Amino acid sequence: MKSVLMILEAVVAIALIASVVLQSGKSAGMSGSIAGGAETLFGGKKKGLDEMLARVTMILGIVFGILTLILGRVLTH
Repeated sequence: MKSVLMILEAVVAIALIASVVLQSGKSAGMSGSIAGGAETLFGGKKKGLDEMLARVTMILGIVFGILTLILGRVLTH
């Protein structure tokens, strides 16, 4: 049971890292922060792949947290 949970957590961790790395970066510098703020202010939304990767990252983060709690519980008993 412990081995399966540890392998599953490692797979989820690698997938989580990959989903974060694959997301497109925001514009760098001062102009990027101003443009990003304006985009957020005027209701700019992520489209296509960025939206999907953001959703996958959120789901994988939740799954990783739950698996970590379960694994911590199993390892202490």
